Amino acid sequence: MPDPAAPPPLLFRRAVESLAAVRPRPELVVRSLEAPPRLAPYAWATSVEADIVHRGDGTDDLDEPDTSGRLILLHDPAGQEAWEGEFRLVCFVQARLEREQLGDEMLPVVAWSWLTEALADLGGRHTALGGTVTQTSSVRFGDIAGPKRDDDVELRASWTPLEPDGDLAAHAEAFCTLVATAAGLPPVGVRTLARRSV
Repeated sequence: MPDPAAPPPLLFRRAVESLAAVRPRPELVVRSLEAPPRLAPYAWATSVEADIVHRGDGTDDLDEPDTSGRLILLHDPAGQEAWEGEFRLVCFVQARLEREQLGDEMLPVVAWSWLTEALADLGGRHTALGGTVTQTSSVRFGDIAGPKRDDDVELRASWTPLEPDGDLAAHAEAFCTLVATAAGLPPVGVRTLARRSV
């Protein structure tokens, strides 16, 4: 274990700075998280939440966002064989499903493509990518707050970035794109057609 009094390695500091510097689209709310201990000598974490009705003015109630995600950076200067490198990025995204999406056999494939396409489109070079996509349904009974039923898709993934200089901005941008896509937000610059009341 590293000496707690010693500063983190320069490469880890560069990686954290590059991840934290990314400014996502205004519908996404970014918050710092306490990184899980004991997964690696050095770790950093953040959360990204989206709400379809997000106003972007800081007044939203995101206690139960439609879509939320966590991104964790792990660093072991000695490297880990399973990682095939010194860094590992771990992400978890959960998004609410519409009722008509339930039971769609292609949904896991499509949800996985949200991540792989975001990494490819934004230039997040990587290796050893793996993960799972799960559809869950929860029904509440009795005196429990919240909606009577929740149907969600959950994506868990991890991969090893290949940027030798520690600049992981493309990976943070890809993660934010993943969360936005899972939330059903249109691509940046594309506006949805909305009905207007006259």
